Amino acid sequence: MVDEKDMVGAVMVVGGGIAGMQAALDLSAGGFLVYLVEESPSIGGNMLRLDKTFPTGDCATCTISPKLVACMRDLNIELLTMAQVTALDGVAGNFKAKVRIAPRSVDASKCTGCGDCTEHCPVRNVVRDVPGYEPREVGGDERVKVDEILARHRDDPGGIMPILQDVSKSFGFLPRSVLEQVAAGREMPLAEVMRVASFYEEFRLHPEARHIVEVCDGTSCYSRHSKKLLKQLEEHLGIKAGETDEEGRFALRTIRCLGLCALSPVMRVDGVSFGRMTRDQVPQILERFE
Repeated sequence: MVDEKDMVGAVMVVGGGIAGMQAALDLSAGGFLVYLVEESPSIGGNMLRLDKTFPTGDCATCTISPKLVACMRDLNIELLTMAQVTALDGVAGNFKAKVRIAPRSVDASKCTGCGDCTEHCPVRNVVRDVPGYEPREVGGDERVKVDEILARHRDDPGGIMPILQDVSKSFGFLPRSVLEQVAAGREMPLAEVMRVASFYEEFRLHPEARHIVEVCDGTSCYSRHSKKLLKQLEEHLGIKAGETDEEGRFALRTIRCLGLCALSPVMRVDGVSFGRMTRDQVPQILERFE
């Protein structure tokens, strides 16, 4: 046993992933000085590479971002990135650790994230321009519409979101050939355009059905058996989530959250929300939409 007088009021957490950050925040809240050691250049771990989390489909970035900011601002947490523990001596309650920190060749306290150091690094990470995407040749009304939209946003300093919104309004969805024209017109990789087009719920990459049926799959609705509601809809419509029926009448999909947690489980048809849904209500509601 170690005498309490010999215990040191500092803690070292090794690993700056989601678990390490939460542990550091909890220990800081308990009054300890925390050394958070991470071997990579930044904290966040593998969760930063994820898009969504199982089983609720919540945004991984939305979950981890507040913890990143909290760790950076907490005066009781000292971040040691690009660092490794090389030796550990002592007993429980009174350890001494040796940490090796790799050189950054920049003053981290003055870093603004501009990226100039990467661009001018004489050893590695030389930035190379990515050539723009060469689209397939198209003509007719489609080409005219795309040219008009691109011309409308030629001097827009923002990203491609307004362009994709106009394309969606004009075509009803985002055709692949049109996205290729947008990528070429903005001189950017097609993958970057697709990343935005496939992320937001309002964008569709295929023609729409006459009616869109959406089932909320957020945490509250999921806990109140929205999966059973989705299964009832699949059986009634004869399609799976993400599909459209043969008549083109209904398209069925899930949505992360409708913001109506007090009415869960919730589904939405053509923008009209229905709360506290039961399996028996499904046929009655769908009959309203021809």
